[in-house]
Amino acid sequence: MIAYYTVAMSAPGSLEGLEEQLRGERGKVDVAVHNFSVRELVRMIVDEELNAAPNYQRKFRWEEDDEALFVESVFLGLPIPPLFVATNVGFQWEVVDGLQRLSTLAHFLARNDDEAKAIGREHPLRLNGLEKLTELNGMTYQELPKNLQVYFGRQPLQVVSLTDKSDRQVRFDVFERLNRGGIQLTAQEVRACVYMGEFNNFIEELSNDPRLKKLIKLQRSHENDGTRAEQVLKFFAYKNNRDAFDGKVERFLNDYMAKAESNFNYRTERIVFDRALEILFAACDGKPLLRKQTKVTPLVQFEACFVAAGDLAADGASVGQVAPNWLEDPELRASSGAGSNTKAMLRRRLARAKDLLRGAA
Repeated sequence: MIAYYTVAMSAPGSLEGLEEQLRGERGKVDVAVHNFSVRELVRMIVDEELNAAPNYQRKFRWEEDDEALFVESVFLGLPIPPLFVATNVGFQWEVVDGLQRLSTLAHFLARNDDEAKAIGREHPLRLNGLEKLTELNGMTYQELPKNLQVYFGRQPLQVVSLTDKSDRQVRFDVFERLNRGGIQLTAQEVRACVYMGEFNNFIEELSNDPRLKKLIKLQRSHENDGTRAEQVLKFFAYKNNRDAFDGKVERFLNDYMAKAESNFNYRTERIVFDRALEILFAACDGKPLLRKQTKVTPLVQFEACFVAAGDLAADGASVGQVAPNWLEDPELRASSGAGSNTKAMLRRRLARAKDLLRGAA
């Protein structure tokens, strides 16, 4: 697994310091390899020792024909890629790579409709479309002869676990790399796994506020990919920790999310969030935050306006009537465009957004 972690040389063509760098990076990764039977893995899902339905992959699912082919592969003893999991709070395993394989096993071993519905399916899996084991077509697991049930349930699968000793940033990097070969996850979907806990649940909850959904108009493909949750995360990160911003947005947000897990005033911050959302919602007349000739919300500009509203809310400052076409303001647009991920540009757009929300022309 370490091969996934890219090691950058200190200088092109030079191996100086490479061995020391490699030892340092390897020390941040801690993995363990296990072998479990199909039946044991399904039991772990039922007992919630293994989370096979993480929120960040809730919209991705195989068709039943794909599931049937996977079941056939297990029956035939064909090589199955290892499942990859990460150890989270309470020592629960979170599926990083292999969600569809695990959920298929649970679907196939479901004994009735109630058990199938518990994993988001209507009925237990009935096999169809098999070309090798054609005698299995039309059958569910419960309809198999007892000896074949035992045989299938005993089939082994390998599980590679990234333990809780691994560095959080490394966990984030490894998770991203494993998912590059399949369905592309956004950075926030990855964070939802790596930094799962009370703070993640909090920003997910706030991201569903009807006012926020109204303000942020997204392309349909981004409606359920964590984009709104990331805007909530940015609100708190830039409001509370902007001095630590160095232009590297992804790492800045990761660091803040890790910090907030143990040091966050939920009651106070919820009040400030609500007031800031109220200010911005009023400034936009309850409509999506859009510039002229645009169909989706410019997120960097939204971020600036929202954080500025948060500063005003936290200070108890008064707000004024925004000027007509305030979102077309040249200074706000210039400091929110290409190349604006610098500390200086962040300060510029926040200062201008704050002035505009106070009613400046």
